[in-house]
Amino acid sequence: MKLLGNSSRGITPIQKCSLYRCCILPIALYSFQLWFYHYAPLAHPLKALGKMQRRAAIWMLGAFKTSPQEGIEVIADLIPIKLHLKKLGGRAQLHALALPTNHIICSLIDSSFGSSNILHPSSLSNFTGHQRKKIKGHLVDTNNRSHGLFPAFSPTYSELTPGSRIIDTFSDRFSFNLCMKEKSNKSHIQQLDSMVIEASSSQSTAIVASDTSIKNDIAILISHTHISNQPLVKTIHYAAFVTSTEAKMFAIRCGINQATAKLL
Repeated sequence: MKLLGNSSRGITPIQKCSLYRCCILPIALYSFQLWFYHYAPLAHPLKALGKMQRRAAIWMLGAFKTSPQEGIEVIADLIPIKLHLKKLGGRAQLHALALPTNHIICSLIDSSFGSSNILHPSSLSNFTGHQRKKIKGHLVDTNNRSHGLFPAFSPTYSELTPGSRIIDTFSDRFSFNLCMKEKSNKSHIQQLDSMVIEASSSQSTAIVASDTSIKNDIAILISHTHISNQPLVKTIHYAAFVTSTEAKMFAIRCGINQATAKLL
């Protein structure tokens, strides 16, 4: 690779970065799922891969060999190798959960996530809880992550087509108001105050306010439900390995369920 250029001539740093990402990383990380999993000893492979990426970053930038690795990785637009492996591992787990139900991997994981009806004799469903704690590997991580996933929304589902959605069928009963950053704080606060005053005069109207926060792959879902002449109900849910959209939809769903249960 050094023959292709240096700091003064040859290919540009952007081309060097593309070459490293397209040709070097796929070869170096081939079958990384065999050794990169939860509770796996990662000190030796991460040290070797870190040295490889450091040499590549120095080659891209023409920097000194004594340059700090974190700094040259930022300038070269390279994600730290451990975070890159976590990203690839997470995508591989999601890909495994999206396989057809008759796939061999689906017969090995827990049957609670739409896996195959015919389980393999070595399926994780056949092991006890104590035995599962002793088993380590990428397949076990995939099975554990499946418990924190929600079923995906189908864009072609009949209830999601225009005219059949809940806001279309019951337009006089539901009103969704999103908090946009573009809106000024004063106008948005005045709009919310007028909604609360109007809802307080009717015992058949409920206000649901929901929000989500995701940190370290843990989502916190909070919903407040207010009905006239009734105490404010606050609900908190926790979910792991979900997207922000899924968490927000689940918080809205919980709030609507509470409101309808109290109004009926």
